[in-house]
Amino acid sequence: MASIGKIARRTVLFGGLAIAGGAAFGAWAVTRPAPNPLRPGDGQTVLGAFVIIDQDGVSLIAPRAEMGQGTQTTWAALIAEELDVAWDSVRVLHGPPAQAYFNSAAIAEALPNKGYDVSEFTHGVSELMGQLGKVMRLQITGGSTAMKDGFERMRLTGAATREALKSVAADRLGIPAAQLRTEDGTVVAPDGTTLRYADLAPDAVGVDPGPVQLRPQSEWRLLGTSLPRKDIVGKSTGTAAFGVDTRLPGLRFAALRRAPHRGGMDRFDADRASRMPGVEKVVDLGDGVAVVATNTWLAQQAVDAVEITWGDPAPYPSDTDAMFAALEAGFDTEPDSVMRDDGNVDRAARRAAVIEAEYRVPFLAHTTMEPMNATAWITADGLQVWCGNQAPIAIRDFCAAEAGLSSDRVTVETTYMGGGFGRRAETDFAVLATRVAAAMPGTPVQLTWSREEDMTHDFYRPASIARMRGAVEDGRAVMIDAAISGPPLTAQTLERWDAAAAGPDKALVDGLFNHPYAVPNSRVRGHLADLQVPVGFWRSVGASNNGFYHESFVDELALAAGADPLAFRMTMAKDEWRPAARVLEAVGEMSNWTGQTPDGIGRGVAMVYSFGTPCAVVIEVADQDGAIRLTHAWIAADPGTILDPSICEAQLTGGMAHGLSAAMGEEITFADGVVQQTNFPDYEPMRISQMPKTEVRLIEVQKRLGGIGEVGTPPAAPALANALYDLTGIRARSLPLRHQFTFAL
Repeated sequence: MASIGKIARRTVLFGGLAIAGGAAFGAWAVTRPAPNPLRPGDGQTVLGAFVIIDQDGVSLIAPRAEMGQGTQTTWAALIAEELDVAWDSVRVLHGPPAQAYFNSAAIAEALPNKGYDVSEFTHGVSELMGQLGKVMRLQITGGSTAMKDGFERMRLTGAATREALKSVAADRLGIPAAQLRTEDGTVVAPDGTTLRYADLAPDAVGVDPGPVQLRPQSEWRLLGTSLPRKDIVGKSTGTAAFGVDTRLPGLRFAALRRAPHRGGMDRFDADRASRMPGVEKVVDLGDGVAVVATNTWLAQQAVDAVEITWGDPAPYPSDTDAMFAALEAGFDTEPDSVMRDDGNVDRAARRAAVIEAEYRVPFLAHTTMEPMNATAWITADGLQVWCGNQAPIAIRDFCAAEAGLSSDRVTVETTYMGGGFGRRAETDFAVLATRVAAAMPGTPVQLTWSREEDMTHDFYRPASIARMRGAVEDGRAVMIDAAISGPPLTAQTLERWDAAAAGPDKALVDGLFNHPYAVPNSRVRGHLADLQVPVGFWRSVGASNNGFYHESFVDELALAAGADPLAFRMTMAKDEWRPAARVLEAVGEMSNWTGQTPDGIGRGVAMVYSFGTPCAVVIEVADQDGAIRLTHAWIAADPGTILDPSICEAQLTGGMAHGLSAAMGEEITFADGVVQQTNFPDYEPMRISQMPKTEVRLIEVQKRLGGIGEVGTPPAAPALANALYDLTGIRARSLPLRHQFTFAL
């Protein structure tokens, strides 16, 4: 987030800033403070939109959701670092839906630049454009933006609060504020007199502390260290409250069945279901039905007993083969984007022998471990919604529209969530809960999706095809020409959010067009093929596909050049961007990479730049009686500033595991317009026994803060595929890999 001083300096430059849709905003409209949604309770003092102080200490209002990534832990450290309070005394509460909690990093992540090569000027523009998130009310968690959003923002909040409290103390003690210091929630005078923050806070409301200075990294006490997770005790003891744990007086439980081919419903007969013990109501959802009962199991049994005649066929191609045929046809259309076009690809192709390859990846489901759920309660006072979610304002507004209420009559309680991965950035699960609750006015209703409903009614990670051409000379890549065909992910998602997409779909080519390799002739084209299959953001978004495409093809180029795959990459990375070369060097050192593997062992390497961070992975595999065992993995990443080493390591390891699971066994296929996978036995995630021993190294070379939660996913699949080639000589160009290889359990 830009500091107030930076914003002021840019006001003259960007007074007529243009944004998507053609609207123009003066800088004053972009940077003026959003209304504070907080109201103090008894004995509380609200200082801004993020801090509440009372006699028990400090509460931080965190606008980014905790879904296992450690956000609340590090946000607490960011504010405690400057506020001089004990980190473990900071209570963290999720903020309500409010413009003040906009994500200042989300828009910058969507800008059509490579990211790693932006100038200070361009970086400054992206920071200011990030403030448009306030105008657009982007209160979202995702895109590995939580720390980029909070890093300066929360430290400035802590520092400003500290200085305001010192100003009040200075007035009370009759001495200059410069002579005071802060320590453990108190202001301390030179003679040792201490004044507690709680006693000073009421008079600090509205105090302008003036310019504040952030402490240099060399003086950090908390940031840069591994802190105990704020959420770990509750999650370890079963006392943490997820959405599905919501319990209210008189709560009823609901289950649903919707059209398996998403074509709607003609009619239903609920006579038998209505007579089952515990059933209280059958609700027509329009494209299916829900049953309300005294517990979830009864509701599920009853909804399965409803006789339903489904409606029209699916609006998309009926089977997977037809969908991939449509993707192939997408290459015949004009490109939606050419986001990289360095040198002259066509001339380079005439000078050297061209290597070609085609790669494919399937649709994927999110399969969050906590089933999709929401609890809704409509009373005379309005609507209340409880759920784990990644977009509180969107949840509030869409549920308000469903209930026929104004948004100010809707409250949303954001709970812990057992996985999000982009799925809980949607609103359908809360809207449907509201629809059911509207049929039960005055009664709180918790709607829980079965795994089957979740898997067959997801917004899938898009399938896509990549056609790659390349050439090598003198042991180096001199040309890479990539064309990707896939569904319009960004436009479809934004349409569900009642927003319009502007410009090319960056998600289609992300992780490929911005590869940090020096290739003199490099072109990346994105072709849109609108299949009408519901698609949405999945962990690491486009980079999850494109990392596989690019890094698999780079291995093929290295083979054609007769070069070691790691050395081949490092040569290109050193000439383009040092942090990318450094993470490759690190995994080489960690794995003791020699370029030679003994019989029965294979190793593969991949490096992908995504969400502001280069991440390299080496995977080692072994032949175990004819099956493949993943034995070791090494990960190196450079997020710029390491805010919490343990959380970074956990996120990189989990992200890699997510990518390996998708690479090895997961896919969504269609037959007669219906998703064929309904639960984990036929979706085949990686088992814990298949997880390789993993080592992580964190590096601080790049100067800007990058993301960490998603960046371990993209290099996982290509590193594994490259290791399998090293072991077997079989080049995998499509996922999942189980179609070509047998993995040991």
